[in-house]
Amino acid sequence: MATKYLFFTGGVVSSVGKGVTAAAIGLTLKERGFKVAVQKLDPYINVDPGTMSPYQHGEVYVLDDGAETDLDLGHYERFIDIRLSRVSNFTAGQVYAEIIQKERKGDFLGGTIQVIPHITNEIKRRVGLVAKTTGAEIVLVEVGGTVGDIESQPFLETLRQLRNEVGRENVFFIHVTWLPHIGATGELKTKPTQHSVAALRSIGISPNMIIARSDFPVDNSLTDKIALFCDVEKEAVVPMVTAEVLYEIPLLIEKAGVPDFLVEKLNLKPTQKPDWKKWKKLVDSVKKPRPKVKVALVGKYVELQDAYMSVREALKHAALAAGVEVEIGWVHASDLEKDKSWDIVQSADAILVPGGFGSRGIEGKILAARYAREKKIPYLGLCLGMQTMCIEFARNVIGQEDANSSEFDRSSEYPVIDLMHDQRAISDMGGTMRLGLYPCELKKGSKAAAAYGESKVDERHRHRFEFNNAYREDFEKAGMVFSGLSPDGKLVEIAEIAEHPYMVASQFHPEFLSRPNRPHPLFLGLVKAAKERR
Repeated sequence: MATKYLFFTGGVVSSVGKGVTAAAIGLTLKERGFKVAVQKLDPYINVDPGTMSPYQHGEVYVLDDGAETDLDLGHYERFIDIRLSRVSNFTAGQVYAEIIQKERKGDFLGGTIQVIPHITNEIKRRVGLVAKTTGAEIVLVEVGGTVGDIESQPFLETLRQLRNEVGRENVFFIHVTWLPHIGATGELKTKPTQHSVAALRSIGISPNMIIARSDFPVDNSLTDKIALFCDVEKEAVVPMVTAEVLYEIPLLIEKAGVPDFLVEKLNLKPTQKPDWKKWKKLVDSVKKPRPKVKVALVGKYVELQDAYMSVREALKHAALAAGVEVEIGWVHASDLEKDKSWDIVQSADAILVPGGFGSRGIEGKILAARYAREKKIPYLGLCLGMQTMCIEFARNVIGQEDANSSEFDRSSEYPVIDLMHDQRAISDMGGTMRLGLYPCELKKGSKAAAAYGESKVDERHRHRFEFNNAYREDFEKAGMVFSGLSPDGKLVEIAEIAEHPYMVASQFHPEFLSRPNRPHPLFLGLVKAAKERR
């Protein structure tokens, strides 16, 4: 069977839910026995999101092979429960860098380099890699941004060309738009959708389906109007009202008949009937009232919660499994330094300190770790959250007041966190950290080993600094347990405090491997400890 392509474009506004829609449709097709893969095309000129501020782009999602990618890949992996690779995300920056590098080497024999065909051909090559490397029968491709953005034009032109090259019968365009609500008249308006479809058609693409997103119910007269003015079949105009529960969206997509419509139009032959029992049970569990536990999330970028998308979802997954509802108290680490927001920390049943870069707010994170240790409050540290826990321990348990990370204080006489040896000669910031999946061996009898129920695990990393082994003996004598190490014993992967109900921290990012029906063990351990404390 020829590979089938679903191309997702966006209209009216960005952040309308293309990524979640693509992920949900991917799951409905996987439930029918198809092998699916997903790809995100990001039109920005940055080579990857790894060097971008979380305020600009939300979290950086890391894959097994170390690719630093868009947060939508987190949606794809969590919904469809697949493991993606670097071919599943690329940017305009990567495409242009590739072409310019080839031109500098003389690969084009002095020819004039143009968007068409050189840039579009490179985009085609990268889109084609997904099916080649995964063997997917259906590839879902999301174009970032909205129709009309200057930077996305080469991507859309490429998809227009691909439709003819792979065969129109193998391509299906899904346009996800927003229906704004006019408060004064109480109306939903379709005109912005009409304009975005007109813009799409002006470059040679007519959508085969329109997903009409809205915060309010959409009646048939509106979908009929969209079908008429946008030249789309009535059955292919699908209203999608904002869901109460994120993981309900695949069920809503199924109920709307989207996967069956796709199967018919693309001449697909399902090998099994979808079984939604577990997924419905998951959604029902989310909707049922459950006792609450409060988790104070002490971060650097809390103004934009998307910066901690995977952390937030991992907490929800763990809460479901533990039979509780998690209430996240968002705490800016810098506020704790100014003696603000302590009421959220003091009323919390658990404290979570996630990753981050730079010195801003570090002392606040250290204060949060100290409070958790002294008050015996369950604590989970992720990457920088592990490092700040170790700095706090060195200062207030071992008695080394000057303890710090060389990232924040190069003159510290007790740098418990230091730059990895293989990082010291590196000058480029992008894609040069310790990235991707690495093994970790767990210490028997530790809280980490009890949480995992295994002796060896593989976890995703994204960091440049490590625990300084020169101080490992000092820490162990003072009561810290290094419960997870690299197989050669040289790198500390998990640290925990022995005399504490649950104070565990990892150098890696466990949030990237949590799934709705399979919560990550370290998050589950935190939530269970919070539940017991409450």
